Amino acid sequence: MGCSMRPDERCLREIRERGYTLVEGVLKHEEIAPLRQLLKVCIDEDLRRWGGPDYRDGWMVQNLMARGLPFARLLENETVHAYFSELLGDTCIIYAYTSSSLPARGSNFSQRVHVDCPRLISGYITNATCLIALDDFTADNGATYFLPGSHTRLDKPSEEEFMAGAERLFPCAGDAIVFNCRTYHMGGLNRTARPRHAIGMQACRSYMRQRFDFPRMVGPDVLAHLGERGRRFLGFNVRVPTSLEEYYVPEEKRLYKANQG
Repeated sequence: MGCSMRPDERCLREIRERGYTLVEGVLKHEEIAPLRQLLKVCIDEDLRRWGGPDYRDGWMVQNLMARGLPFARLLENETVHAYFSELLGDTCIIYAYTSSSLPARGSNFSQRVHVDCPRLISGYITNATCLIALDDFTADNGATYFLPGSHTRLDKPSEEEFMAGAERLFPCAGDAIVFNCRTYHMGGLNRTARPRHAIGMQACRSYMRQRFDFPRMVGPDVLAHLGERGRRFLGFNVRVPTSLEEYYVPEEKRLYKANQG
């Protein structure tokens, strides 16, 4: 299912030339507070459950689509799909859906110069991220740094080179940063007394593997609230048969649908 909304051409040009852009008003004002409150609950639950010495993902909640309907409904956000469809095609699927939060007076795994995708194919985007702010990003609460044009390079910049040329983006709550996952970036340090919350959706080409088996993970209670676009985005059109009985079926019952890119 294609997307009828057209992304801003200036923003698309910035993604292609610089590697990233700022898109305003991705969330409605009334959506922000419920998402932030639910995310706080999920973070607290995960810290209690997984917060041992080997837990490396503190303040990053995995698989948000399975943690509450407000997160699941964002799988069909019109603006998100406008950009992903333009960058990755109408059949793209979600690779990962996580929080991107910074604790009060601290940082996390993101405070390093890195990319979110290991592969580089010249002139071809395999993965893109939509980072949706649930709080205003500021210099004090850890606004993300991006190195312009670094999505085209194979070599990792030194921290000195990165910091000399990096730019910080300051989305307001409800805005989003859309970026090529090959762009070098780094989270900042939150010097305030309040956590800074965001949601990260990373999408990939339909022929690629997802981080988790989302069609098996997401239950019928969530699927009942999603339409064709949300189910396709979760990967329901590119499932792999587990037996010949699942393979030799009429076309309308096939797990891997035709024309998926």
